[in-house]
Amino acid sequence: MTTLDTTSVTPASPASSGAGTRARHRGAGMPTVASPRRSTGRLLASLALVLVGLSFLVPLAWIVLSSVDPAATVSVGVPSSVTAGNFKAVFTKDQTFLPLWNSLVISLGTALITVVVGVLAAYPLSRYRMRFQRGFLYTILFATCLPITAIMVPVYSLFVKLSLLDSTPGVILFLAASSLPMAIWMLKNFMDSVPVSLEEAAWVDGASSMRALGRIVLPLMRPGLAVVLMLVFTQAWGNFFVPFILTTSAEKQPAAVAIYQFFGTYGSIAYGKLAAFSILYSVPVLVLYLLTQRLSGGANALAGGMKG
Repeated sequence: MTTLDTTSVTPASPASSGAGTRARHRGAGMPTVASPRRSTGRLLASLALVLVGLSFLVPLAWIVLSSVDPAATVSVGVPSSVTAGNFKAVFTKDQTFLPLWNSLVISLGTALITVVVGVLAAYPLSRYRMRFQRGFLYTILFATCLPITAIMVPVYSLFVKLSLLDSTPGVILFLAASSLPMAIWMLKNFMDSVPVSLEEAAWVDGASSMRALGRIVLPLMRPGLAVVLMLVFTQAWGNFFVPFILTTSAEKQPAAVAIYQFFGTYGSIAYGKLAAFSILYSVPVLVLYLLTQRLSGGANALAGGMKG
């Protein structure tokens, strides 16, 4: 008879298996306790965010409350009585509507010229490799750092010689020229995100470079165009110094300069009218922001073009 040699297996004791399980899962179900240093950092960050939020909310609250306050002052407070007299006082052609129209013409003309010229300048920088391309790009970046106040004296002299002083087209051209370096830099970065293979396919079908730019590249970078258009428009809309220097007649001054009329002599300020005019002054920018958000197609336009 053949005898089977069996090996005896010693079962693990319940105590040892329980100890191993506890060792493996030690701390798995235990709640983590934040360190005092991390809690202090979060508290300071929250406090900083609250302070930043208040720095924006307090001026907005003053504008809204003072616009309906017949006795508005520089301090923020709930008005004792609500009135629309401040809005009725500024709802005039010479005081509000003509300056707003001038601002719209200057800002929209500046934005359109800047975007068109910026696209034409950014296209070869994005698609071709030139010898001095890096130095040219750094020169453009350096031009964005030049303060406008440092060049206004020679610009004023040039405008006098060219008979462009107190001219709306002159203001538009100067604001477009000052915004162009930043626009070229941004548009070049947006254009780099569009694959060149899409243009190459259009070139094979017989399309020219400008046709491929208009039919393929620009539709895919609509969000970038909207960002640059909105940024340039906002900068031109809120620019006070350039129109104040280059325009002399009140009929051609934009709203950024016309708002100075609410500051009287000897420190007297019409706070209620100033707040009402400020609300009307901000409406076109908000409308343009909503339109650009709706027409830009969102940030997924570029991704959809790359998939196609």
